[in-house]
Amino acid sequence: MKTEKKIQTEIIINSTKEKIWKILIDTDKYKEWNPFIVSMSGKIKEGERLVNVMKNGEGTITFKPKVLKVIENEYFEWMGNLIVPGLFDGQHYFKLEDIRPGQVKLTHGENFKGLFSGMILRKIGDETKTKFIAMNNAIKQK
Repeated sequence: MKTEKKIQTEIIINSTKEKIWKILIDTDKYKEWNPFIVSMSGKIKEGERLVNVMKNGEGTITFKPKVLKVIENEYFEWMGNLIVPGLFDGQHYFKLEDIRPGQVKLTHGENFKGLFSGMILRKIGDETKTKFIAMNNAIKQK
């Protein structure tokens, strides 16, 4: 039986969706501000493949997710997997919603599925959520 696990975080940012969107899609600058995804290359465009370098303990891990959906200034998501699809797959997403003029809610999360998702998330789930929150705070600071 396939079960889906998820990690979801939210942060309120005093800015506009357009400014936050520019930060999120400027992949060349991730290395300058992002404490979680320390490097990203590729375009945030449906069907494109990204090359993401993620902080993993004292080292890094590289993965190459495919961009699934992009709605300018509102939402984008990608799908990545561990080795082969079906073992540990992650659908990562960012959603921007206006709260009021000059204030935006960023929802940042990932849905996990696959044969090893439960086992892996028991080991890395809390740490991963902490990294999502750190990334959210870095976006807010930027």
